[in-house]
Amino acid sequence: MATQAVEPVPTATAKKGAAKQPLHYRLMLTTYRIFAVTVLYLVLIGVVCYAFVMGFYAVNSTWAAPVILSAQDEKSLDFREKLVTSQQTIEDLKVDTAKLEEGLKEMQAHRASLVPLEPELETAIVREQAHDRTTGPELAALDKQKLTDNQKTQALMEQLDSTRADIQKDLAAGLITRSDATSELAALNQTEDGLTDSKIAEVLLTDSVLDKTTTGTGTLDVLVKQSELRSEAGQLDVAIQVAEKQLTEENRQIQRLREAIQTAKQSPYYLNASGQQRIYFAFVPYDDQAGANPGSPIYDCYLNMVLCRRVGVVKQVFPGEQQATHPIFKTQIRGFLIQMDLTHPESAKSKTVFLGSKPLLF
Repeated sequence: MATQAVEPVPTATAKKGAAKQPLHYRLMLTTYRIFAVTVLYLVLIGVVCYAFVMGFYAVNSTWAAPVILSAQDEKSLDFREKLVTSQQTIEDLKVDTAKLEEGLKEMQAHRASLVPLEPELETAIVREQAHDRTTGPELAALDKQKLTDNQKTQALMEQLDSTRADIQKDLAAGLITRSDATSELAALNQTEDGLTDSKIAEVLLTDSVLDKTTTGTGTLDVLVKQSELRSEAGQLDVAIQVAEKQLTEENRQIQRLREAIQTAKQSPYYLNASGQQRIYFAFVPYDDQAGANPGSPIYDCYLNMVLCRRVGVVKQVFPGEQQATHPIFKTQIRGFLIQMDLTHPESAKSKTVFLGSKPLLF
């Protein structure tokens, strides 16, 4: 069996020595003891309170941290810049699409006016070719006959010189008057002129025969115009297809930008950047999302957990993920933002608020 230590019983001499200590020394010793016990209990209470707070926020799933977003924040400024850029891009695309639509209408109208010309031109070419096949041989026969007539007239013209000499002799002999001589000489000159005109007509007739029996430059010009007409119609087809594709793509881009802006309107930064009245937000961790529903009451508490009062309701929930620092543990956490409709705006400056119900029932 272990031997227990026995405290020595103060002797009468020790009690007498303690009784002889000064009063101020005994008061000082007593005060020190009271202070030490008080500090000890305060430290214990502080440790218990800290452990309670840590445990409370570790298990509580209704808290949220108010967030103050300013229009001058980096994210807000960046969001506003992107929003303005997207809206300006939409306006520029609208101008481009209007120009494309006008150009497309003009090209389609131009093509519509060209398309009927090709069959008409083709019909005219066929008609002229058929006419040439008919009139070409006829003109060739007439050209031969004209040439024969000219040769006969040329043979007669060889006798005009002697006839002109006879007229001069008769005039000199007084057999005819000067007036008659002049008339006969004029007739001779008209005959010569007629022969010259007939030769010219024969040459022109030869050209006509050549045009109608061979492929001349006129026919080639018509074929070139036909080729140019087809080429211009083909180029218009390509240009219309490109313009239609570009117009479709720009309309899709406008639609995508509008959808992006519509999605951006669901972001708290849009409300913050739109210049509306003061808006209050709160960060909600994913673990606390059960109470983050539109219309859920919001409570603000003293000491972040007791003596709570209702200060507003949840107005809107934003789906985008956000990251924040835990207000108590100072660790990085993930969650989302909500918009608060506060009847007591000063609660936006609190460290935490609670969603749905009071955390400790008072």
